[in-house]
Amino acid sequence: MSAGQFGVVALEGGARLVTAPMLDRASASLVLMFSVGSRYEDERLGGISHFVEHLFFKGTQRRATAKEIAEAIEGVGGSINASTDKEVTSYWTRVPRDHVELAVDVLFDIVTNSQLAPDDIDRERLVILEELKMYQDLPQDYVHSLFEEVMWPAHPLGRDIGGTLKSVKEISRDDLTAYIKGHYLLPNLVVSVSGGVGEAQARGLVESRLGLPASPNGAPYQPAPPGPSKANLRLLKKETEQAHICIGVPGISYLDDDRYALDIVNAILGEGMSSRLFLEIRERRGLAYDVHSYTSKHRDSGYFAVYAGVDPSKALEACKAIIAELHRIADEEVPLTELAKAREFTKGRLRLGLESTNAMASWLGQQALLTGRIRTEAEVVAEVDAIDVATASRVAKRVLNQPLQLAVIGPFDSDGAFRALIEA
Repeated sequence: MSAGQFGVVALEGGARLVTAPMLDRASASLVLMFSVGSRYEDERLGGISHFVEHLFFKGTQRRATAKEIAEAIEGVGGSINASTDKEVTSYWTRVPRDHVELAVDVLFDIVTNSQLAPDDIDRERLVILEELKMYQDLPQDYVHSLFEEVMWPAHPLGRDIGGTLKSVKEISRDDLTAYIKGHYLLPNLVVSVSGGVGEAQARGLVESRLGLPASPNGAPYQPAPPGPSKANLRLLKKETEQAHICIGVPGISYLDDDRYALDIVNAILGEGMSSRLFLEIRERRGLAYDVHSYTSKHRDSGYFAVYAGVDPSKALEACKAIIAELHRIADEEVPLTELAKAREFTKGRLRLGLESTNAMASWLGQQALLTGRIRTEAEVVAEVDAIDVATASRVAKRVLNQPLQLAVIGPFDSDGAFRALIEA
């Protein structure tokens, strides 16, 4: 069944239900998405969205331990997890279709009946602190956080989703309960169900479990500032075997009409082993094992970036080569053959990515929550097919002809050479 067959139902209290029956599938997936994430946090509470997400799995009034919650789903062969992002916190489970009632019961239980036991809070705080330390010890991951600090200094979008060691240590139980009461509200919730369950059944299961307040969200996020007007750099000296580089520019939001065209530009530049960056940086020059580009989009901002891990002695050469590719696609018209390949790549990735019931539920639910409108697979494919050479070239110029932002982790004593490169 295609992504074109879905339904959206307004539920009591302002929540919404999205259903995508795929009745030939043996599984059913349920996703609860809340419009809250790290950009809703002030500096003192940095990481509280992520902290709440962890704690919801520690125990409820009915299932007192993390073991009981996990066993309820894993006992039928299913899986359960959650994630926190800048603007969305998601809780999901995938089970055999005949256990969909159990899936609904468990997910709503953890988001409406969490105990927030003091001992659980203290233990999970230690777990999260170790998670943050682990992340900081992985320069290939941590460099992206540094890049976001460069993009949005002193702003929630520029802070790590997990918070800081200081903020996580100081978050209290009162902070946690107040944050939940302020954001875990029915108007902030989209429930998405996909797989071997029909709309009527899904609605019946969900409607009886909407035990959250119907009050509106009282804490909007801080708008994103304008993009940087000059080149900026953050260097973290670390005795690593590789230099880890993240270089990019301000991008566009997921509400922007050019978002799919930018995805096409991204596919041409740095998605896959036939992309320009892969062929130039890895295949021709042998500078990197991993080099790729990517986009990050928020409601009112975004960025376009390139990552590469290279030998420190080759870091400047790699930066120069990356910048040259960014300039080339911004200054030269994209060949039609390359554009056609990128369009097919993008459409194929979308179609393959939506084969699982969990991916379908997440894709539809996130659109409903963030944009208020669901585009079907066919609609997105049509928009991608409509991107011509002129559009791709215009969007490449629009985005890539902006001041370069750079984050580097490696064994460097000075940032002077890197600064001169991005300011040239």
